[in-house]
Amino acid sequence: MKIYKKGDSQSYTLGVFPTIESLENKPNYVKRIVVHSSIEKNRGYPKIQQLCKIHHIPIDIHDKTIDKLSPKNNCFAIGVFDTYESSLNEGNHVVLVNPMDMGNMGTIMRTMLGFDYVNLAIIRPAVDIYDPKVIRASMGALFHLNVQYFDNFESYYQLYKHHEIYPLMLKGATNIHHVQTENIHTLIFGNESSGLDDSYLNYGKSVFIPHSEQIDSLNLSMALGLTLFHFSKQEFKERKVLRGNV
Repeated sequence: MKIYKKGDSQSYTLGVFPTIESLENKPNYVKRIVVHSSIEKNRGYPKIQQLCKIHHIPIDIHDKTIDKLSPKNNCFAIGVFDTYESSLNEGNHVVLVNPMDMGNMGTIMRTMLGFDYVNLAIIRPAVDIYDPKVIRASMGALFHLNVQYFDNFESYYQLYKHHEIYPLMLKGATNIHHVQTENIHTLIFGNESSGLDDSYLNYGKSVFIPHSEQIDSLNLSMALGLTLFHFSKQEFKERKVLRGNV
Protein backbone atom coordinates (compact mmCIF):
# COMPACT_ATOMS: atom_id res chain seq x y z
CA MET A 1 0.00 0.00 0.00
CA LYS A 2 1.13 3.54 -0.72
CA ILE A 3 0.61 6.73 1.25
CA TYR A 4 -2.51 8.53 0.04
CA LYS A 5 -2.14 11.41 -2.41
CA LYS A 6 -4.90 13.82 -3.38
CA GLY A 7 -7.10 12.37 -6.08
CA ASP A 8 -6.16 8.71 -5.53
CA SER A 9 -8.93 6.23 -6.29
CA GLN A 10 -8.42 4.53 -2.93
CA SER A 11 -7.94 5.91 0.56
CA TYR A 12 -7.89 4.44 4.06
CA THR A 13 -9.09 4.97 7.59
CA LEU A 14 -6.62 5.25 10.46
CA GLY A 15 -7.82 3.66 13.69
CA VAL A 16 -10.34 1.15 14.93
CA PHE A 17 -13.32 3.48 15.38
CA PRO A 18 -13.20 5.15 11.90
CA THR A 19 -12.68 1.71 10.39
CA ILE A 20 -15.83 0.41 12.09
CA GLU A 21 -17.72 3.49 10.85
CA SER A 22 -16.67 2.73 7.26
CA LEU A 23 -17.74 -0.91 7.61
CA GLU A 24 -21.11 0.00 9.12
CA ASN A 25 -22.00 2.83 6.73
CA LYS A 26 -20.16 2.25 3.44
CA PRO A 27 -19.31 -1.48 3.36
CA ASN A 28 -19.72 -1.70 -0.43
CA TYR A 29 -16.68 0.53 -0.88
CA VAL A 30 -14.40 -1.18 1.66
CA LYS A 31 -11.91 -3.50 -0.03
CA ARG A 32 -9.90 -4.88 2.88
CA ILE A 33 -8.91 -4.30 6.47
CA VAL A 34 -5.29 -4.28 7.61
CA VAL A 35 -4.67 -4.81 11.32
CA HIS A 36 -1.70 -4.78 13.67
CA SER A 37 -0.72 -8.04 15.34
CA SER A 38 -1.48 -6.51 18.74
CA ILE A 39 -5.10 -5.65 17.84
CA GLU A 40 -6.37 -8.64 19.81
CA LYS A 41 -6.14 -6.41 22.90
CA ASN A 42 -8.51 -3.83 21.37
CA ARG A 43 -12.19 -4.03 22.33
CA GLY A 44 -13.27 -2.98 18.86
CA TYR A 45 -11.65 -5.88 17.04
CA PRO A 46 -14.56 -8.36 17.48
CA LYS A 47 -16.83 -5.78 15.84
CA ILE A 48 -14.45 -5.46 12.89
CA GLN A 49 -14.32 -9.24 12.55
CA GLN A 50 -18.10 -9.50 12.68
CA LEU A 51 -18.67 -6.81 10.04
CA CYS A 52 -15.98 -8.21 7.74
CA LYS A 53 -17.57 -11.65 7.97
CA ILE A 54 -21.01 -10.24 7.11
CA HIS A 55 -19.71 -8.28 4.11
CA HIS A 56 -17.05 -10.79 2.98
CA ILE A 57 -14.19 -8.34 3.42
CA PRO A 58 -10.71 -9.82 4.00
CA ILE A 59 -8.61 -8.98 7.07
CA ASP A 60 -4.81 -8.95 6.76
CA ILE A 61 -2.37 -8.80 9.67
CA HIS A 62 0.54 -6.63 8.53
CA ASP A 63 2.46 -4.56 11.06
CA LYS A 64 4.74 -2.93 8.48
CA THR A 65 1.79 -1.46 6.57
CA ILE A 66 0.33 -0.03 9.77
CA ASP A 67 3.68 1.49 10.74
CA LYS A 68 4.16 2.97 7.27
CA LEU A 69 0.76 4.61 6.93
CA SER A 70 0.00 5.67 10.49
CA PRO A 71 1.82 8.70 11.96
CA LYS A 72 0.90 7.54 15.47
CA ASN A 73 1.80 4.42 17.41
CA ASN A 74 -1.75 3.76 18.66
CA CYS A 75 -3.23 2.76 15.30
CA PHE A 76 -4.35 -0.87 15.26
CA ALA A 77 -6.51 -0.97 12.12
CA ILE A 78 -6.65 0.52 8.64
CA GLY A 79 -9.65 0.21 6.34
CA VAL A 80 -8.86 0.44 2.63
CA PHE A 81 -11.79 1.75 0.58
CA ASP A 82 -12.57 3.09 -2.88
CA THR A 83 -13.26 6.81 -2.91
CA TYR A 84 -16.74 7.64 -4.13
CA GLU A 85 -18.95 10.53 -5.19
CA SER A 86 -22.15 11.44 -3.39
CA SER A 87 -24.91 13.96 -3.99
CA LEU A 88 -26.76 16.19 -1.57
CA ASN A 89 -30.21 15.23 -0.38
CA GLU A 90 -33.02 17.70 0.17
CA GLY A 91 -32.82 19.02 3.70
CA ASN A 92 -30.70 21.46 5.66
CA HIS A 93 -27.25 22.09 4.15
CA VAL A 94 -23.88 23.40 5.24
CA VAL A 95 -21.76 25.11 2.58
CA LEU A 96 -18.02 25.58 3.12
CA VAL A 97 -16.31 28.03 0.77
CA ASN A 98 -12.66 27.14 0.08
CA PRO A 99 -11.90 25.24 3.32
CA MET A 100 -8.19 24.42 3.49
CA ASP A 101 -7.46 22.96 6.93
CA MET A 102 -7.75 19.17 7.21
CA GLY A 103 -8.18 19.15 10.97
CA ASN A 104 -10.94 21.74 10.79
CA MET A 105 -12.69 19.77 8.06
CA GLY A 106 -12.73 16.63 10.16
CA THR A 107 -13.99 18.51 13.21
CA ILE A 108 -16.71 20.17 11.12
CA MET A 109 -17.92 16.81 9.82
CA ARG A 110 -18.15 15.39 13.31
CA THR A 111 -19.94 18.52 14.58
CA MET A 112 -22.42 18.40 11.69
CA LEU A 113 -23.28 14.81 12.49
CA GLY A 114 -23.74 15.72 16.14
CA PHE A 115 -26.47 18.20 15.17
CA ASP A 116 -28.04 16.01 12.45
CA TYR A 117 -26.75 18.03 9.49
CA VAL A 118 -25.77 15.40 6.92
CA ASN A 119 -25.46 17.44 3.69
CA LEU A 120 -22.17 19.24 3.06
CA ALA A 121 -21.44 21.31 -0.05
CA ILE A 122 -17.81 22.30 -0.61
CA ILE A 123 -16.78 25.11 -2.96
CA ARG A 124 -13.43 24.57 -4.67
CA PRO A 125 -10.54 25.06 -4.24
CA ALA A 126 -10.73 23.05 -1.07
CA VAL A 127 -9.21 20.34 1.06
CA ASP A 128 -9.59 16.72 -0.03
CA ILE A 129 -12.19 14.99 2.16
CA TYR A 130 -10.57 11.61 1.51
CA ASP A 131 -7.23 12.54 3.01
CA PRO A 132 -6.74 10.08 5.91
CA LYS A 133 -6.03 13.04 8.22
CA VAL A 134 -9.52 14.40 7.51
CA ILE A 135 -11.12 10.99 8.04
CA ARG A 136 -9.30 10.49 11.33
CA ALA A 137 -10.19 13.99 12.58
CA SER A 138 -13.84 13.30 11.69
CA MET A 139 -13.77 10.03 13.68
CA GLY A 140 -15.43 8.42 10.68
CA ALA A 141 -18.29 10.96 10.49
CA LEU A 142 -17.46 11.32 6.79
CA PHE A 143 -19.15 7.97 6.13
CA HIS A 144 -22.48 9.33 7.43
CA LEU A 145 -22.51 12.49 5.29
CA ASN A 146 -23.51 13.41 1.75
CA VAL A 147 -20.65 15.54 0.44
CA GLN A 148 -20.63 17.25 -2.95
CA TYR A 149 -18.03 19.57 -4.46
CA PHE A 150 -18.95 22.59 -6.59
CA ASP A 151 -16.67 24.76 -8.71
CA ASN A 152 -18.36 27.94 -7.47
CA PHE A 153 -21.15 28.99 -5.14
CA GLU A 154 -23.46 30.06 -7.95
CA SER A 155 -23.56 26.46 -9.20
CA TYR A 156 -24.77 25.37 -5.80
CA TYR A 157 -27.20 28.30 -5.47
CA GLN A 158 -28.97 27.57 -8.75
CA LEU A 159 -29.90 24.13 -7.42
CA TYR A 160 -30.93 25.19 -3.92
CA LYS A 161 -32.06 28.82 -4.08
CA HIS A 162 -35.42 27.70 -2.69
CA HIS A 163 -33.64 27.23 0.65
CA GLU A 164 -33.47 29.98 3.21
CA ILE A 165 -29.87 31.15 2.79
CA TYR A 166 -27.78 32.33 5.75
CA PRO A 167 -24.19 33.44 5.07
CA LEU A 168 -22.19 33.73 8.33
CA MET A 169 -20.18 36.99 8.07
CA LEU A 170 -18.48 39.57 10.23
CA LYS A 171 -20.46 42.12 8.20
CA GLY A 172 -23.66 40.19 8.67
CA ALA A 173 -26.79 42.29 8.93
CA THR A 174 -28.60 40.21 11.56
CA ASN A 175 -27.54 39.01 15.00
CA ILE A 176 -27.84 35.22 15.03
CA HIS A 177 -29.88 35.44 18.26
CA HIS A 178 -32.60 37.23 16.30
CA VAL A 179 -32.89 34.50 13.68
CA GLN A 180 -35.40 31.70 14.01
CA THR A 181 -36.55 29.29 11.34
CA GLU A 182 -38.13 25.90 11.00
CA ASN A 183 -37.75 25.94 7.21
CA ILE A 184 -35.17 24.15 5.09
CA HIS A 185 -32.03 26.26 5.12
CA THR A 186 -28.44 26.57 3.98
CA LEU A 187 -25.69 27.85 6.28
CA ILE A 188 -22.65 29.27 4.46
CA PHE A 189 -19.18 29.61 5.99
CA GLY A 190 -15.99 31.07 4.55
CA ASN A 191 -12.53 29.66 4.93
CA GLU A 192 -10.25 29.82 7.94
CA SER A 193 -8.30 32.92 6.98
CA SER A 194 -10.56 35.26 5.00
CA GLY A 195 -14.16 34.24 5.68
CA LEU A 196 -16.76 35.19 3.07
CA ASP A 197 -16.27 38.13 0.73
CA ASP A 198 -18.85 40.91 0.39
CA SER A 199 -20.58 39.25 -2.57
CA TYR A 200 -22.29 36.89 -0.12
CA LEU A 201 -24.19 39.84 1.33
CA ASN A 202 -26.35 39.51 -1.78
CA TYR A 203 -27.56 36.02 -0.85
CA GLY A 204 -30.34 35.45 1.63
CA LYS A 205 -30.03 36.95 5.12
CA SER A 206 -26.45 37.55 6.28
CA VAL A 207 -25.84 36.67 9.93
CA PHE A 208 -23.15 37.46 12.49
CA ILE A 209 -22.27 35.83 15.81
CA PRO A 210 -21.75 38.49 18.49
CA HIS A 211 -18.62 38.21 20.63
CA SER A 212 -16.45 40.44 22.78
CA GLU A 213 -14.15 43.06 21.28
CA GLN A 214 -11.16 41.25 22.74
CA ILE A 215 -11.00 38.98 19.67
CA ASP A 216 -11.40 39.83 16.00
CA SER A 217 -13.24 36.66 15.03
CA LEU A 218 -14.11 33.09 15.97
CA ASN A 219 -12.33 30.24 14.25
CA LEU A 220 -14.26 28.32 11.63
CA SER A 221 -15.05 25.14 13.53
CA MET A 222 -16.16 27.11 16.61
CA ALA A 223 -18.39 29.42 14.55
CA LEU A 224 -19.93 26.44 12.80
CA GLY A 225 -20.60 24.62 16.07
CA LEU A 226 -22.32 27.64 17.60
CA THR A 227 -24.40 28.17 14.47
CA LEU A 228 -25.55 24.58 14.19
CA PHE A 229 -26.46 24.60 17.87
CA HIS A 230 -28.55 27.73 17.39
CA PHE A 231 -30.36 26.51 14.27
CA SER A 232 -31.11 23.08 15.76
CA LYS A 233 -32.21 24.26 19.23
CA GLN A 234 -35.91 23.88 18.56
CA GLU A 235 -35.57 20.40 17.04
CA PHE A 236 -33.52 19.12 19.97
CA LYS A 237 -35.84 20.81 22.46
CA GLU A 238 -38.77 18.94 20.91
CA ARG A 239 -36.82 15.69 21.04
CA LYS A 240 -36.21 16.23 24.76
CA VAL A 241 -39.93 16.81 25.35
CA LEU A 242 -40.85 13.68 23.41
CA ARG A 243 -38.27 11.64 25.30
CA GLY A 244 -39.67 12.92 28.59
CA ASN A 245 -43.16 11.79 27.56
CA VAL A 246 -42.09 8.26 26.74
